[in-house]
Amino acid sequence: MSDSSAPPRVDRVSDADLAFLAMDRGPVPEQIAVVLLLDRRLRAAAFARLLRDRAAAVPRLRQRLVRTPPGCGAPIWVDDEAFDAGWHLVTAQCPGPGSERAMLEAVLPHVLRPLPRERPLWRAVLVDGLADGCTAVVFVVHHALSDGLGGLAALGRLLDGDSPETLPPPSRRPTAWRLAADAWRSRAAALRAAPASLRRLRTAMAAGGGMAAVRAQPCSLLRVTGARRRVAVARVRLDALRTAAHRHHAGVHAALLAAVAEALHDTLARRGETVATVRVAVPVGTPRVGGATAGNAVSPLVVAVPVTGPLGVRLSRVAADVRRGRAAAAGPAPITVLGGGFRLLAALGGYRWYMTHQRRLHTLVSYLRGPAGPVRLGGTLVREMIPIVVGGNANITVSFVALSYAGSLAVTAVADSDGCPDLEPLSRQLAAELNAIAAEAPSGRR
Repeated sequence: MSDSSAPPRVDRVSDADLAFLAMDRGPVPEQIAVVLLLDRRLRAAAFARLLRDRAAAVPRLRQRLVRTPPGCGAPIWVDDEAFDAGWHLVTAQCPGPGSERAMLEAVLPHVLRPLPRERPLWRAVLVDGLADGCTAVVFVVHHALSDGLGGLAALGRLLDGDSPETLPPPSRRPTAWRLAADAWRSRAAALRAAPASLRRLRTAMAAGGGMAAVRAQPCSLLRVTGARRRVAVARVRLDALRTAAHRHHAGVHAALLAAVAEALHDTLARRGETVATVRVAVPVGTPRVGGATAGNAVSPLVVAVPVTGPLGVRLSRVAADVRRGRAAAAGPAPITVLGGGFRLLAALGGYRWYMTHQRRLHTLVSYLRGPAGPVRLGGTLVREMIPIVVGGNANITVSFVALSYAGSLAVTAVADSDGCPDLEPLSRQLAAELNAIAAEAPSGRR
């Protein structure tokens, strides 16, 4: 039981989360989503009741960002006095023929629509009209919501069996004096840790290529993106992919990188281009005490993935490069150490300028581990989970995010509509590459 006389806890937005808020300046918001495909229809009224019953019990889902008085440090998370989970729910109708492609096209506008900063930074979308008569539920969150992609765990508490039985009491807002004292303690701690943090920053920057990074080979994968996005999904059985990768002393992550690079290589070949190596950025989370990972506090590990030679050799090489680079990229995250300097640069448009001119990577690939077994929402089985990361504006025309769930791996390719017009063939090729690795069968040049 909490002590009501104890001073309220200061729940500050982290430097990494502040960085994502500062980066959110272009026409494409820094938002992420997960699509839950249910095995039967879930009516809007029932889903609204479920949200109202469960969302209020998850602190981060009922909190909003509030700026502090001058001298009192970074913004804090506070309970939204007017919180109503129903306000965060919207409904959508999937256009005919109700296919997966039609459903994803119906979902994307809700993922791309900015979340209001004056409310908790999430949205739930209920999509009806799927061809099989079932329902899709989409949860959209801002990268600054707790742990970014890791923060989808907060949304996971809306699932059956994960919600707390009792509502936690509303938190009290700290006084200005307490905020100021906490801010000065944080500044003093940061000054004491600065030398060690700067040494680790140099190591983490080196994992991303350093200041003089190897340039990615010029090709049509690098082109300034616009505001429109399209998505397509490739799938593979997780256990088969893992087993095949293990035969070459590699894991699922290495197999995913190899398949993405091969699919991009084939896509470029159809465009009349060729690259010897695909340079891929892999987000590496900063470990926390207890072994958890800070979702937004990530460093980019850039891996040069070969696209020629025997599959086993390529898998072994990629796995070794990832293992070697992961320790260096494990933290602290550059955006965290640079702190206010990075946020000022982003607010002035410097980060966006850099990302539209960068030449150190061709694409970005994230791999997330979801529930190992099936889960339910409102008593309805979730048959599949599809991740979507729209990202901000850059010159990377296509990126990938993979999410494992109940023995399957869904890999979503998110592309600029103009920069990657051949997204569907690319996604089909990626599925072929993943399944060829899983089956250890020859595909193309293997």
